Amino acid sequence: MIGILLVNLGTPDAPTTSAVRRYLRQFLSDPMVIDIHPMARWMLVNFVIAPFRSPKSAEAYRKVWTPEGSPLLVNTRRLAKKVQEKLGEGYKVAAGMRYGNPSIVSAVTSLIEAGVSEIRMLPLFPQYAASSTGSAVAEFERVMKSVKNAPPFRVLPSFYKHPGFIEAFARIGETVLEKVRPDHVLFSFHGLPERHILKEDPVGNHCLKFDECCDQDVMQNQRCYRSHAFKTARALMKRIGIPDDVCSVSFQSRLGRTPWLKPYTDLVVPELVKKGRKRLVVFCPTFVADCLETLEEIGIRARESAMAAGAETFELVPSLNDHPLWVEAVAGLVSSAGASSCG
Repeated sequence: MIGILLVNLGTPDAPTTSAVRRYLRQFLSDPMVIDIHPMARWMLVNFVIAPFRSPKSAEAYRKVWTPEGSPLLVNTRRLAKKVQEKLGEGYKVAAGMRYGNPSIVSAVTSLIEAGVSEIRMLPLFPQYAASSTGSAVAEFERVMKSVKNAPPFRVLPSFYKHPGFIEAFARIGETVLEKVRPDHVLFSFHGLPERHILKEDPVGNHCLKFDECCDQDVMQNQRCYRSHAFKTARALMKRIGIPDDVCSVSFQSRLGRTPWLKPYTDLVVPELVKKGRKRLVVFCPTFVADCLETLEEIGIRARESAMAAGAETFELVPSLNDHPLWVEAVAGLVSSAGASSCG
């Protein structure tokens, strides 16, 4: 029996200030997320971000929390359940979170206790970033290496332009596009500090050095999150048939004062409306499960910003969640033999 581990970022256990504070401390204490001097990171997280951001974040979580719990966790568990049903008895599927619960170690333990002969781990982050994919893989490898007589394990690669991923998002998006008939389509990806992008350039002479750096497919941007984001957007545009002049890419969720990837979604949305783009549709292709960043940040706050600026319509394309095409794509990804062995 083959074990399948689906890993997402994580979520607080409850939409309360204390639970959010605990989650933020774990998340933001990761040196792959906030990559500054350890003492500076500890002070920033414990004396600035966790105390002051937790109440606001808890309020935001309450707006999207469901009777079953956090949308991210609910959607990820539903995906795991349906992938299990799709794959059948020869597989055991578990879901784990890089931060919060269920943890990666608890998910791995459940797979080993089930007697799997191999574990294949799929980070549920379409575009590679050290702060998401890299951190999840590092934690998974740490856990596996700590297990006595652990089974062999593999990590599946990023799927930012995988046909199944693109097709599932396109099919969901087409329903919204047909209803709204927008005059602009925005692809909003999670942001990253620019320094994270620069670190992935092995030579240091390509990423963010000129406007067309992500248009090229070269060694220097093979692990570039920004390049992956643009490739995802272009694949969706091509599949759906969206003209270049009615769409754009932006980046959301920035934190702190250091430069992040531009343009910023929260600034782009009202600017688009003021330029006459009154009917907006937004894709969030960083996220395969609806969560705080899609439902609250875009679905509520960005919509309010657009409507206040004079928009007629603002619609968020739902994420993949447990859509049948996405379930089929994930089942195909994890059952293929193309993963690279890590153990």
